[in-house]
Amino acid sequence: MGMWASLDAVWEMPAEKRIFMAVLLFSWTVYLWETFLAQRQRRIYKTTTRVPPELGQIMDSETFEKSRLYQLDKSTFSFWSGLYSEVEGTFILLFGGIPYLWKLSGRFCGYAGFGPEYEITQSLVFLLLATLFSALTGLPWSLYNTFVIEEKHGFNHQTLDFFMKDAIKKFIVTQCILLPVSSLLLYIIKIGGDYFFIYAWLFTLVVSLVLVTIYADYIAPLFDKFTPLPEGKLKQEIEVMAKNIDFPLTKVYVVEGSKRSSHSNAYFYGFFKNKRIVLFDTLLEEYSVLNKDLQEESGMEPRSDGEGDSEEKKAKVKTKKQGCKNEEVLAVLGHELGHWKLGHTVKNIIISQMNSFLCFFLFAVLIGRKELFAAFGFYDSQPTLIGLLIIFQFIFSPYNEVLSFCLTVLSRRFEFQADAFAKNLGKAKDLYSALIKLNKDNLGFPVSDWLFSMWHYSHPPLLERLQALKTTKQD
Repeated sequence: MGMWASLDAVWEMPAEKRIFMAVLLFSWTVYLWETFLAQRQRRIYKTTTRVPPELGQIMDSETFEKSRLYQLDKSTFSFWSGLYSEVEGTFILLFGGIPYLWKLSGRFCGYAGFGPEYEITQSLVFLLLATLFSALTGLPWSLYNTFVIEEKHGFNHQTLDFFMKDAIKKFIVTQCILLPVSSLLLYIIKIGGDYFFIYAWLFTLVVSLVLVTIYADYIAPLFDKFTPLPEGKLKQEIEVMAKNIDFPLTKVYVVEGSKRSSHSNAYFYGFFKNKRIVLFDTLLEEYSVLNKDLQEESGMEPRSDGEGDSEEKKAKVKTKKQGCKNEEVLAVLGHELGHWKLGHTVKNIIISQMNSFLCFFLFAVLIGRKELFAAFGFYDSQPTLIGLLIIFQFIFSPYNEVLSFCLTVLSRRFEFQADAFAKNLGKAKDLYSALIKLNKDNLGFPVSDWLFSMWHYSHPPLLERLQALKTTKQD
């Protein structure tokens, strides 16, 4: 009887209180689920202290121990940062942080001579203050992650001065994109009439396509140096491979990722007949331009004091760039281009836009429900931006969790298919060795809990990918 009485009491509450309680309950349920999964994986990190027999041929005990400790530190950091984020979010909701920030934004607008009728202007001030608050509260965690965890395990290459300038630059660039786009979106919703959701969706589609198109050419170079890959064997082989699969390659760049971190990556971008490939310098084992200084240091004559020579050699070994040989780089690119050839990029765009259209349609259905606004402290007004925040971030949260899991499952399937594509290009042996090297360079831990892996890994575990390649790997 007690349980049913409690349920009756809940249903007798005003709708806005039920909504508020449901949002908080679901948020903490997701957090506890994520914590449960993380603890399962953390147990793997703690107990798997020796290289399993099946990994004996691909990983030495020293690298295995380094990756175990690195992932253990990352897991601990993730636990505390996640707990802080959840507590912070709960306090913001419980103590009316959102309506307070909205009123504060109104005061700032009032000081500048803008009254309540200038809702879009107030919305932009709200966004600026909210993102500034998020940046400031997240800064200590980012500093700790970069200068303690990444530094401890040899990945960080940034100075504090570089980090802070980079953070400020990112904030400014974000505002330069976020504020104009948000103002136009709010304006479209305001004047769009009954079918505003269609116009809003089309606008976000155009914006996303434009940003994808200009990102690597105009935004990314603000933070990293992009250098055209010089003429040579590697570039010729990349162009031949692209031509063989009808990939419309126009340029190949090398990005100076090593000034930030020793983590490596490669990707392609562009639409239609204008595709570009970007290689991180940390992906390349031997590259005459980017490794010039390192090669010169490697050939230095011994110093007269002997001991100084030893220190220089130690420094050289410490800073030596890892990565893949040209054949392995081509295999990695074969995998990436497989995503294009198999239509994975287009499929992801279609799924994303179908989801976006559905969300805008449901937003149009729900935006008139005053109890949604009241649940978050907005009793007298229903600002459009606040409606977007409430519905997209809180009301859609269960749907977003299910969608995220489905996309993770789909991503793993795409990764296997891209590996198979590279294998069909005759790159199985080189991709096999490249995956091992990249796992080693990035200190990936190759043992995972099955439930944690199923829920979180957008890429299949290393052993599963290697086994799939090994079935027909060239000798």
